[in-house]
Amino acid sequence: MKKLILASILSAAALSAVAAPETFNVDPSHTFASFEINHLGYSTQRGSFQKTSGTITLDQEKKTGSADITIDASSLNTGWAARDKHLSSEDFFNVEKFPTITFKGKTFKFDGDKLSSVTGDFTLLGVTKPVTLNITGFKCAPHPMSKKPACGADAVATIKRSEFGMAAYVPAVSDEVTLRIQVEASK
Repeated sequence: MKKLILASILSAAALSAVAAPETFNVDPSHTFASFEINHLGYSTQRGSFQKTSGTITLDQEKKTGSADITIDASSLNTGWAARDKHLSSEDFFNVEKFPTITFKGKTFKFDGDKLSSVTGDFTLLGVTKPVTLNITGFKCAPHPMSKKPACGADAVATIKRSEFGMAAYVPAVSDEVTLRIQVEASK
């Protein structure tokens, strides 16, 4: 009888541990925030940010979570220093006045066990608006190298930059911007 009670207590403890929300730290070496924009109708130009940080909290059983992602705007890289300097100016990212871009995910939507979207507050140039990141890839599992719990996702959204006060050269340089983030996070 004592063994049955002990087994029941251990099982309940194990289930409650699995059901609890888990917080993962963003791995900046495996997280890539980028954007794509149409340039004068000729081509798609891309840029990325080399420095990201944050946390993701996930309760897979309850299908809830939160995300707090910070992008260092000064880490902008388009592959051409002159363009980076212009994009960092007041015309675009105004990095001196607004050194970070943030996303605070509040609502996680699942399709079965797969995360399908995260809706939250996106802040750019001091303007905060709701944005939904559509998740195109998602996985949580023990990391094969560190053996620690880890999660990763590929996400995409489209915004109108003018809605955040970034209206320079619209419409020649597209108002619509595709945002992408590939994120990996672990405990």
